[in-house]
Amino acid sequence: MRSTDIRSTFLGFFQERDHRVVPSSPLIPSDPTLLLANAGMNQFKPYFLGETTPDHPRAVSVQKCARTSDIENVGRTTRHTTFFEMLGNFSFGDYFKAEAISWAWELLTRHYDLDPRRLWVTVYLDDDEAVRLWRRVGVPSERIQRLGMEDNYWSMGIPGPCGPSSELHYDRGPSFGREGGPAVDGERYQELWNLVFMQNLRGEGSGKDGYPILGELPARNIDTGLGLDRLAAVLQGVDTVCETDLLAPTFRLVQEMAGRIYPGRDGSEDSTSFRVVAEHSRSVAFLIADGVMPARDGRGYVLRRLMRRAIRHARRLGIDGPALPALASSVVGTLGETWPELSRRSELIEQVVTAEEEAFERTLRHGSQILDAAIGRATTAISGRTAFELHDTYGFPIDLTVDAARSAGLTVDEDAFADLLEEQRRQAHHAGRGRKGSAVARQDLYRRVAAAHGLTDFVGYSCETAETRIGALLGPDGQVPAATEGDELEVTLTRSPFYAESGGQVGDTGTIRTSGATLDVVDTRPGLDGLHVHTVRIVDGEVRPGDEAEAIVDADRRAATARSHSATHVLHAMLRRTLGDHAAQQGSRVEPGRLRFDFAHFSPVDTGLVQTLVNDYLLDDPEVRVWEATRTEAERAGATALFGERYGADVRIVDIGDASRELCGGTHVGHGSQAGPVHIVGESSIGTGLRRIEALTGADALRHHDRAASLLEELAVLNVRPDQAPDRLRQRLETLAETQRQLASLRLARLDAEADRLGSLAEPTPGGRLVARVVDDVTGADLRALASKVLSRGADVVVLGTAADGKAMLVSAVGPRPAGAGVQARDLLTGAAREVGGGAGGKGPVASAGGRRPENLERAVAVAARTVRDLPA
Repeated sequence: MRSTDIRSTFLGFFQERDHRVVPSSPLIPSDPTLLLANAGMNQFKPYFLGETTPDHPRAVSVQKCARTSDIENVGRTTRHTTFFEMLGNFSFGDYFKAEAISWAWELLTRHYDLDPRRLWVTVYLDDDEAVRLWRRVGVPSERIQRLGMEDNYWSMGIPGPCGPSSELHYDRGPSFGREGGPAVDGERYQELWNLVFMQNLRGEGSGKDGYPILGELPARNIDTGLGLDRLAAVLQGVDTVCETDLLAPTFRLVQEMAGRIYPGRDGSEDSTSFRVVAEHSRSVAFLIADGVMPARDGRGYVLRRLMRRAIRHARRLGIDGPALPALASSVVGTLGETWPELSRRSELIEQVVTAEEEAFERTLRHGSQILDAAIGRATTAISGRTAFELHDTYGFPIDLTVDAARSAGLTVDEDAFADLLEEQRRQAHHAGRGRKGSAVARQDLYRRVAAAHGLTDFVGYSCETAETRIGALLGPDGQVPAATEGDELEVTLTRSPFYAESGGQVGDTGTIRTSGATLDVVDTRPGLDGLHVHTVRIVDGEVRPGDEAEAIVDADRRAATARSHSATHVLHAMLRRTLGDHAAQQGSRVEPGRLRFDFAHFSPVDTGLVQTLVNDYLLDDPEVRVWEATRTEAERAGATALFGERYGADVRIVDIGDASRELCGGTHVGHGSQAGPVHIVGESSIGTGLRRIEALTGADALRHHDRAASLLEELAVLNVRPDQAPDRLRQRLETLAETQRQLASLRLARLDAEADRLGSLAEPTPGGRLVARVVDDVTGADLRALASKVLSRGADVVVLGTAADGKAMLVSAVGPRPAGAGVQARDLLTGAAREVGGGAGGKGPVASAGGRRPENLERAVAVAARTVRDLPA
């Protein structure tokens, strides 16, 4: 059964059982506590928590997932992958264990025709109900095993929904490992399907077993995950996912590029490398297609690590030329029909992997130089600290360090390296947990507020004022009963016209008035989906929960923000029209009168052309139309969905003429001409394959032009029209540069003449021929140059002084003969420096001194000359 049939069979089975098909969410999750989408349930988390009510109680999906917790096992086992498709069916307070278990068994044994005798089941230790239900469908007791929390109690790895689970495993036969079921050998008895009975909520803790179970969720739910990769390997009779139709073309290409055949699962390093290169190539293509770009941290670091690991293993196989561009292209060709985003982003994928592979080649060369130096210094071993610095600073893999050291007859202190790496991970983990912990605690507070006061009725699309009621007052440590003048805190409202920051658009500001208080709203943001949180400062009076209030948006600021948002949509459309569809939005910031727009591209952009296209389009005054549809209808209509944004089943679409159609929840102008003009003030690179444009809009753009016009008018001193000013200014600058060159030549000629004069004044002393003089009109830099020139005129020791800007400056220089006798230029100025109130410095044949008593300059030079005369012959 091919992978397309596996997907369609799964979806069809559950559709027949009244499940609604939900599209996969992007790999970049909307959940701030997650780095990447790692399970099918991620997008349904609000339903499990009871924050949002689904429009249908049953769902089925094929979800793209990425996990790197087991990255070192990828390639070394036949079952671990960093990217996979999760087939899942979900119940939101509807059916529970009995249906989930019976349907899973029916689907695997009757529709996928798996041999029931090769299926094993694991359940949570005390889940007697699940055991009874498995026996009821026909699983004998000897193939049901009870395991603990580590294996059969599922959570997201962070505080949140959780519950006991039951897993279906397939016995792949004795060639894969030992007998005894999944409890004995997870490689032989491969997990296929995990049924999670999502009924509990976990709080903060330490480690998987340390997360305390806080209690029951609002309803009992079902969350299941059937791995498409693993099921395909079983149904297609192959050992690894790389040999299934999901990756087989890419796997064959790896072998062609390496010039040899995959040796099979023989446990060799080559076997591992073949699988790593193919598997990671797929992960890389999907991550880039969903908007992840290489970076030094976060999900961008995950992508970079996968690419570098794939490149490393490709080099190990003897693939010396570029590997990732062709391999990623193969992934697109294989899976692009099923996942159209791969085809749409194919050009971007190729650009990113090409640039990153070239950059990593430079890193490897640089790291090799550092490593060669370390090998040259070492006697028996390279320290763990050196190996860690190579890894952390230069991205140089530890296995390459070990290989190079072994070739030189050395070892690497891998234990010390592992300790340093673990310490780094521990610090990052604690820092991350601290941030996540505070975010999770605040989210829990918002959930309690929503449960007590309800969600916010947002009315800001149609009005800028609203009669409302104070819901809750939230201080740093939780809800407070009242707030008075000067307090700063968060407020929720039953109805709000304030737009909460999202989609790059900043939150509204304004005023909230009650009968006894005035509140200055300084920001608005979403606490939960549907709950607006207003950050306020109490201007006067006292406010309490339940107070009747009037909410008033700062209308001018809202209008300026709307102009920027509509301009952002048109800028996005014009960039894609000019550069291609790969120039997709990667981030934005929409503020009153200005915008920042990040997009995918690899070279500088002609901002003049883009700016003209944007303004011409806006001047045509296209209509701005806002409409709503289902997500499926919007996609069919060609609406652009933005990376990282979260969309429900029903979406809001903004059309600006016929060039721009995007899913968007922000505020906009009514006609395109109201958004302009747009003036681009900057364009720059912000990372590999990422560019940023910054622009001004509306009145801010006009003010910028007014300032520029004023500057041009000031150029009237050039006696030319403003349009002639640049050429005239260039002429003046060229004339100035020529004049400066002539002055420099005259200065050098003057120094040469002065050096000739001073050299003729040299007097004989026991220490050599001495020139000690005060000179006028010489800078500090020229004084040093003059001293060196005098030496070249036959002097052996030179002491010069000059005064400038109220300071005294002294220089001493000694020639080869006194220097050879141990005379130090600095020693000659020690006493002289005291005379002018300073100190001497410098090493070798030239030294300098300075002070704030220039009136003593003649005496200081005399002191230095006396020091020279006292030198022994």
